Amino acid sequence: MSDRPATPSAVVKAFMDAMAVKDYDTALRYIADDCEYDNVPLAKVRGPAGVRAVLEPFFAPTLENEFLVRRELAAGPVVFQERLDRHRLATGWVELPVAGVLEVHDGLITLWRDYFDAATIMKAWPSA
Repeated sequence: MSDRPATPSAVVKAFMDAMAVKDYDTALRYIADDCEYDNVPLAKVRGPAGVRAVLEPFFAPTLENEFLVRRELAAGPVVFQERLDRHRLATGWVELPVAGVLEVHDGLITLWRDYFDAATIMKAWPSA
C-alpha cells in the first residue's frame, strides 16, 4: 500500500476508522503478517487472518461502531491510546473503556494489545 499514512498515529487512526465501518479488507492492509494481536483478557492471535477471525464474528451483531480516543501518546513506533469503544447493537449502545498499545513499523501494525474488563462486555454482548 503505497499511500500508507506517514506516522504511527496516522496508521492507527486509518486502521481504526476502517474497523469502525467493518471494512476488514481495508483495515487488515494495516496489519503486518506477523502482527501479534492480544485481547489481554481473551485470546492472542497473529497476522491479518487471526485479527479477522477474532473481530469479524465479534462485530457481526453491531450496527455501528465508534472508537473514541480520549488520550493518545506516540513515542517512536509505539502508540498508546485510552479509548471508549462504543458498539450499537439492536438493543442499544454498549460502551467499553479500553487501553491500547500498538506498534507500527514501516507503515504496518506489528503489535496490538488491548486491555479491558471482559466482564463489562460479556454482560451486554449477545453471543458472549
